[in-house]
Amino acid sequence: MTMTTRESFERGTDTFNAHDMDGFAEVVAEDVVVVAPGVRCDGKPAVVEFYGGWLQAFPDAHIEVHHVHFVDDIAVEEGTFSGTHDGVLHTPDGDVPPTARAVSVPYIHVLRYRDGLHVSFNLAFDRLSMLEQLGLIPAPAPSR
Repeated sequence: MTMTTRESFERGTDTFNAHDMDGFAEVVAEDVVVVAPGVRCDGKPAVVEFYGGWLQAFPDAHIEVHHVHFVDDIAVEEGTFSGTHDGVLHTPDGDVPPTARAVSVPYIHVLRYRDGLHVSFNLAFDRLSMLEQLGLIPAPAPSR
């Protein structure tokens, strides 16, 4: 039996938080696409590698879903990604060695499903805030 959009969303979230990329791959379609700041990944292997890369860079990575809204085969997720940067972070601009700094980054994720599988992820998050938290760029001076 095909999973519902909600069931597939929950399984994707649960497997990511369990750092179970094999389980995550089970709810991803072969022709899946990810669009994220500075990145586009096409196909299941590339998408699983993209999300797995976050787990490698942040071995204690966790997402907390604050709200999720379902309309037909679409889920819109509001959440926070948190973790400690203890592994190499692969970015479009090159690799970032571990900083041992913790991050907490709000995000919006628009997910589309077909036959109970993820077919697209559109991820938006504040890269500037994440880079500030990692100590890679200066944080703004406090306002007076």
